[in-house]
Amino acid sequence: MLEEQLEVLIIGAGPSGCVAAGYLHNKGFKIKVVEKSTFPRFVIGESLLPRCMEHFEETGLLNCLKIEGFQEKHGARFLIDGKPVHFDFAKKFSEGWNWTWQVPRADFDHALTRQLEEYGVNIDFGCEVTHVAIDAEGNSKTTVTQSDGSEAVLNSKFIIDASGHGRVLPRLLHLDVKSSIPDHSSIFTHVKDVNRPEGIEGTLITFDIIDLNTWLWVIPFSNGMCSIGYVGATDFMESLQGSPTEKLQQLMERSGHYAKRFQHIPYEFEPVMIKNVAKSVATMWGKGFALTGNSAEFLDPVFSSGVTFATESGLMAAKLIAKELKGKRVNWQTDYENYMRAGIDVFATYVKEWYSGNLQKIFSHADNNPEIKSQICAVLAGYVWDTENPFVAKHDRLVKALARVIELQSSNKENLSG
Repeated sequence: MLEEQLEVLIIGAGPSGCVAAGYLHNKGFKIKVVEKSTFPRFVIGESLLPRCMEHFEETGLLNCLKIEGFQEKHGARFLIDGKPVHFDFAKKFSEGWNWTWQVPRADFDHALTRQLEEYGVNIDFGCEVTHVAIDAEGNSKTTVTQSDGSEAVLNSKFIIDASGHGRVLPRLLHLDVKSSIPDHSSIFTHVKDVNRPEGIEGTLITFDIIDLNTWLWVIPFSNGMCSIGYVGATDFMESLQGSPTEKLQQLMERSGHYAKRFQHIPYEFEPVMIKNVAKSVATMWGKGFALTGNSAEFLDPVFSSGVTFATESGLMAAKLIAKELKGKRVNWQTDYENYMRAGIDVFATYVKEWYSGNLQKIFSHADNNPEIKSQICAVLAGYVWDTENPFVAKHDRLVKALARVIELQSSNKENLSG
């Protein structure tokens, strides 16, 4: 059986694994990436946030993405009661990137791995992790089945689990716990966007709010395709009758804005349904390993936070591992888990308050206060570690308080008009 010695093993070649690999390779460490799939491959998570652009830039992966010509994303639009609310990233509170991309992930992830391979990173596609043993010192023995069916053992000082929805270490080490986010499920596919309007309207990523718990995403790509998908309470989504195609067709009819645009257009593949999308873990790290991206935590698609948390955690884990391998002291609880959870908690508040109705109420009145709108916009751009922003520093109180103020103001207006 083949046995290999590494400093860092990275499981998963998505954005989180690629950013971690790029950083560690640039620092001269002996690493290897193992990926169960062969690329290009379909995966969801097609809307990025400006914050993650910094991660690609720092790890030398930005230029390879720029030449792909992906659809630029300069903000996000929410349709609430049929009325548009647009957040422009150029008008956000926090300093940082003002734009990002909407991407077919098959092409996006493939571009990242091609660039890493050009840099000399060893990526083993079609390689499945079957067993992991970690000793008291954090040294690990990982058994993998390679693409040719043979087994190999990879010895490493650290493991970064960036396996996404595969959640390799959470499964093998029994780290999964129930998320605090309410149970929601999604159903989605791609279509040829043959009825795409001209100009900006045809390029906008839009969240069409059907009711308190149900919403449609529309993500146009630069290649003429479009991602469409619904998110709703799991009980409701499971109550829909028929095949996945029939279920999504029923849901599409509920969108006053988009029903005609996508009517009678065949789906490129049978819609995929993911039940109870939110995931969590008991811990994001342990002696000799770190969980990054969706392997650790996934909240909800509504604010497109998935890839940004993936790249943020991948880069942070790689930096801390590099420090430790150089003999420097690292406090993983403070420097990694507490740091990541600070940002996760901000977005978790926004997700919970979205489904409570409070945030939808705030969005509906966002244009009334440009300063508050810019602060919320910074959160939507992924700058959830900027504690100078009141809607980050006081997220657990401020959203509820502002929603209550809006309620009282609306009630007073009704009383006066009456």
